[in-house]
Parts: sequence; structure tokens; C-alpha cells
Amino acid sequence: MTVLITGCAGFIGMHVTLAILSKGINVVGLDNLNNYYDLQLKIDRLAIIKKNKNFTFIQENVEDLAKIENTLITHEIDKIIHLAGQAGVRYSIENPSAYLESNVRGFFSILEFGKKNNVQHIIYASSSSVYGLSEKKVFNETDSVDQPLSFYAVTKRTNELMAFYYSNAFSLRITGLRFFTVYGPWGRPDMSPFIFTESILKKKPIKIFNHGKMSRDFTYIEDVVEGILKIFNHEHADEDSRYEILNIGNGNPVSLMNFIDLIEANLNLKAIREYLPLQLGDVENTHSNTKLITDKYGFKPKVSIDSGIKKYIEWFRSYYK
Repeated sequence: MTVLITGCAGFIGMHVTLAILSKGINVVGLDNLNNYYDLQLKIDRLAIIKKNKNFTFIQENVEDLAKIENTLITHEIDKIIHLAGQAGVRYSIENPSAYLESNVRGFFSILEFGKKNNVQHIIYASSSSVYGLSEKKVFNETDSVDQPLSFYAVTKRTNELMAFYYSNAFSLRITGLRFFTVYGPWGRPDMSPFIFTESILKKKPIKIFNHGKMSRDFTYIEDVVEGILKIFNHEHADEDSRYEILNIGNGNPVSLMNFIDLIEANLNLKAIREYLPLQLGDVENTHSNTKLITDKYGFKPKVSIDSGIKKYIEWFRSYYK
């Protein structure tokens, strides 16, 4: 089997690529290595992946997939795990065109490639941000998601609609995963665990939005990878599985203030706290209902926030010396 993994040098992409390679499966990794955040982090992730002889790397934009289609066809791609895309809720408000290109046009390229080459299964990254202004306390996959708060969320919901069309029109098996605040070693520098940790270590103020009245369903990277693998390994899809959207979360939201307390405790340092109003694009709370993925695929998150933050801080101190 050969799997195409897009965004292989990204945070989730790196961990998923290593997990697939560990099964002895051939992986073609695609990443454009853009400079949205520190490029060295991506290069270092990629260096670890490249140690595996079953890995082939292609540096290209996912929206330009047609340029390398002949190369991909020689690998006879069986499945695709599509994790490439422009990340970041707040940046999407400033630079929506980057999201239109990478997230919408890029996903269109993947769907077209899957259709032309009879790919068995496409698994792609959606986001909990699609829930937007939902007033539900717990987010279910069947909830209405037509009130996005960021252009990033707009592009992710658009991906879900595109997937439905391609699955229905061309009998493709396509699974969308709504990730809930994924964190852990090798995490992105634009996310709160990195921002808070770095600021506390450098004795700089941390910005606490909505005056701290927020909570997030933090999901450790190992649990996310385990969930993806369970879906990836599920060979026989029934009619209901041809098009799916699934939440991947921990199911236990943590208040922002408790999250900061945990980072402080692991660093043995106190943060300088700056309280600010809610930012444009932010939601106050997220909480995933994971019953669907648990019942169907046996997904059970194992890593608590206490253990996850401890592991993250250990990696941070090691990597950044």
C-alpha cells in the first residue's frame, strides 16, 4: 500500500506520517514548507521522517497537484490523508486569500486526484471551528454549522460540502475529521501552549482574552493519531461510512485559567497576566461529543491534560534548550 499524506511536515502531519510509516506502509509526503511560522521547525520534523526508507518527499503546493500528477501516478496511491492547508483562525481574518487558495483550491485538487485515480479512501482535516456561533454546550456532528466566526471556519465547512458532493457523485469514501484544539510535542508556535510557555519563560506578559472566561477541549496529539489510525485501518465501509464527518476531541473541556495554571506549575514560574476582551474570530467554549467515533471505531482518548502538558513542556525545554 502507498499513502499520500499532505502537510507531512506540519504538526499533525508529522505524527501521522511517522505512525503510518511505523506500520511498514509506503508514504509519499507532500508539503510546500511555507513560512507561516518558523520554517526550521518544519525542517526538523521532516528530517526525522526522512530517516525512514519507505518515505518519499515532494515539495509542492497542494493546489498545484496537477504539476506532480505524473509523479504521484507512478506511486499508485491507495489512500490519502489530507492535512495540508493554511492554519490559524486569526490570520484568516487578515489574509483570507491564502485560505481560499490552500484550503479550498487545495482540497479541490485532492478530490479531483482521488476521483481520477480511484483512491480507496480520503481522510481530511476539518476543524471544530465550523461550530462557530453554536449555542450548544456539547458539539455534535449533526448540529447546524452555518454561522462561522472566521474565514478559516468558512473554508473548512466548504471542504465538508465539497466532500459530500464528490462522495455522492463519484462513490468516493471520504471522511472529514473535526479536530478539537490539538496540542503536544512539535506543536505550532502560533497556538496557545507555545505562546504561553515561551512568554512565561521569557518573563513577557501573556494575553488572556475574554478576561479568562473561556474553555477548550484540548486533545493530545497521540490520541488524535490513534483516532486517525483506527479510521484508516477500517477497510470495509458500509453505505453510511462512504461520507462521514467525525469529531476528534478529548471530551473534557479545560478552562483557560486552569490551562495556564498547569503550564505555570510545570515551568515552576508565574505568568504575567494581561486580561483583554474576546478577540474577533474566537469562540468562548468548545466541547466535543465523540460518541460517534467511539461507537463506530473504538476511539478513546487516553491522555489527560495534566499528563499532556507535562509531556509538552518536557519537549519544549529539550527542543528549545
